Amino acid sequence: MEIRAAGAGDWPSIYTFYAAIMAEGRTYAFPEGQSLDEAEPWWMERPPGQTVVAVAGDRVVGSAKMGPNKPGRGSHIGTASFLVDPDHQGKGVGRRLGEYVIEWSRAQGFHGIQFNAVVEVNEPAVRLWTSLGFEVVGTAPLAFDHPDAGLVGQHMMFRLL
Repeated sequence: MEIRAAGAGDWPSIYTFYAAIMAEGRTYAFPEGQSLDEAEPWWMERPPGQTVVAVAGDRVVGSAKMGPNKPGRGSHIGTASFLVDPDHQGKGVGRRLGEYVIEWSRAQGFHGIQFNAVVEVNEPAVRLWTSLGFEVVGTAPLAFDHPDAGLVGQHMMFRLL
C-alpha cells in the first residue's frame, strides 16, 4: 500500500467512500447528501495542510487530511481526519494512514496532534488511536447524534510528538 499526496484527480475516488461514510452518519458530523463539488472543500486540504490517499494496486482505499488544529497561537498542534473505504476497513489502511500522519506532523514541527471529535462508540477508531499513543483527554457528553446509539459523547484525543 502506498501513501501519497492526493491530487485533484483523486477526489472523485475519495468522494465515492466519503459520501457513503457521511450517509451512514456514524463517525462524522459533516453535512450529508453533498454533491461532489460541495464536499470537496470539506476534505481536500489546502496548505499548510495536506490530504493524502492510501492506494492499493490502482485503487484509492483510504484518505487522510491533516494540518494545524487552529490558526495563530494554536498552530503548533496538528489535527487530522481519516476515511477508509468500507470495502477495505479492518485491513490496516487506517493504521498506515495514522502512522503517516504522525510522521508528517512530526516533520512539520507540530508539538502534538489533537483529534477534536472521535465518536465514543466508534470502538475501532478509539482502539486504533489508543494503540498509536493517543489518549482520551476529555469527552463532550451527548455531542453526537448516532443513528443507532442515539446521543453519545465525542472524545478529544491527544498525543505528544
